[in-house]
Amino acid sequence: MNRVSCAAKLAFKKVTHVIFDLDGLLLDTESLYTKAAQSVVSKYGKTYTYEIKQKVLGFTGVDAAQEVVKLLNLPITWKEYYNLVRAEYPSIMTDAELMPGAERLVKHFHSKQIPMAVATSSGQDTYDLKVAKHAALFSMFSHVVTGGSDPEVKRGKPNPDIFLVCASRFKDCPKPELCLVFEDAPNGVQAALGAGMQVVMVPDEQTDESLCKMATLRLHSLEEVKPELFGLPPLK
Repeated sequence: MNRVSCAAKLAFKKVTHVIFDLDGLLLDTESLYTKAAQSVVSKYGKTYTYEIKQKVLGFTGVDAAQEVVKLLNLPITWKEYYNLVRAEYPSIMTDAELMPGAERLVKHFHSKQIPMAVATSSGQDTYDLKVAKHAALFSMFSHVVTGGSDPEVKRGKPNPDIFLVCASRFKDCPKPELCLVFEDAPNGVQAALGAGMQVVMVPDEQTDESLCKMATLRLHSLEEVKPELFGLPPLK
């Protein structure tokens, strides 16, 4: 999956800034989201399958709630579902652990003074819960855009809004093509490409292969990242 041909290497463009997605990429939260969703839908005799989860990966909470209620034909409104799921978060989201390779990569870019930011579909309150035990690491990012609550992010992923807003908030406001995005979800990859950025995808192993083809580069883990492919300082 992570093989890179000589031709592909030549196709990569040099970048100066890095933007990370959060859930399933830096933090292992996807199982926690699944746990919260299943806790709610099971009350109505439904199952939150991976097929459904894959369709809403990267969505804001509101967009995901609307889609899940529709797909599962739940006998409640999307607002009711949204509130029920969010009520589960305080007791589980603080358990979020870092994904393999995340800490090493973030610390590397920080030590080399590569500008970094986070672009997550989460709202600010949920983001705060998830990163609480990793405060030191997340303080290394220049800024965070929480698409679920940021008024400047008009549309959620797969629309490019969140990445364009994120790029505009770097101090030197780089052009989109100078930003490299790290994503795990197809909706996020589509959003990054739509913003005119290259994107390294680290998909869940259950993600359909056909949904991974559009990424600039696919890897099994952040442990496999070779920053030098994009003109960034190599890992030691």
